[in-house]
Amino acid sequence: MAGVVHVEERVTLDDGAQTTLERWGSTGPIFLCVHGMTSSRKSWERFAQHYAERVRIYAYDQRGHGDSAQVTGPMTLHRALLDLYNVVDALPEGVDTLVGHSWGGAVCILGGRRFDIRRVVAVDPMIRQADYPWYDEFVAELKSLFAHKGDARDAKIEEEYSKLGWGQVDIERKKHAVRNMTTAPIERLRDENPPETWDLRGDLEDYPKPLLLAMADASESIVPLEDLKYVREHGGPNVAIRVFEGQGHNLHRTAFDQFIREVDVFLERTVGVEGPA
Repeated sequence: MAGVVHVEERVTLDDGAQTTLERWGSTGPIFLCVHGMTSSRKSWERFAQHYAERVRIYAYDQRGHGDSAQVTGPMTLHRALLDLYNVVDALPEGVDTLVGHSWGGAVCILGGRRFDIRRVVAVDPMIRQADYPWYDEFVAELKSLFAHKGDARDAKIEEEYSKLGWGQVDIERKKHAVRNMTTAPIERLRDENPPETWDLRGDLEDYPKPLLLAMADASESIVPLEDLKYVREHGGPNVAIRVFEGQGHNLHRTAFDQFIREVDVFLERTVGVEGPA
């Protein structure tokens, strides 16, 4: 989109690690976006371009991803929440809306409960830690992909994600996310987060502010049906659940227009909610 202000800066986190913070847009409330596993800040490009004339979109690289590929740990969910807090603290004013996908969705749900945020959008968030077979399959796929280097890795991503129906912008941003990545941060996400430390069901009970859960089809979602049922029963009046039938875990890429419509409805419905001081 021509005319959209686009800047980057480095942010030092409290343990000395660094991340790159990217901004699209120059006016309006602040939306802060948090990506999932094997993505990066640039995975929010289309989302940012869509909203940048109305709001300021910020996104950053989580540890082990994108331009923070060399920061392979710690990878606890608590550390990711601290990173979010550090980034929020580095912004010029309060955050209006948190937007997160998968692992990043879990981080945003926790951040929305703990920080002074107006509302939260979580795309197929990892409500509970995935089991070892899930990680084993995921890591095996990544090792096959990461055996390729440089242009060969880019070509493999182009081939694989074109088959999944991803658009070219999202494919290019995926290349950025994993260009220098190893499997280490994913394995550490598995090993440093035992199931008892990664269970957001209690955090989702009577959630204290507007929360949109944009969920993949039950056959593709990272969230078991029993957990989604629990949230429906215990989340309270602030939680809106929208299931995208026929769409997979990356529905904000594969069903972008439908996703944006749901986000627009959510934003309009919650516009009168009091925001950060």
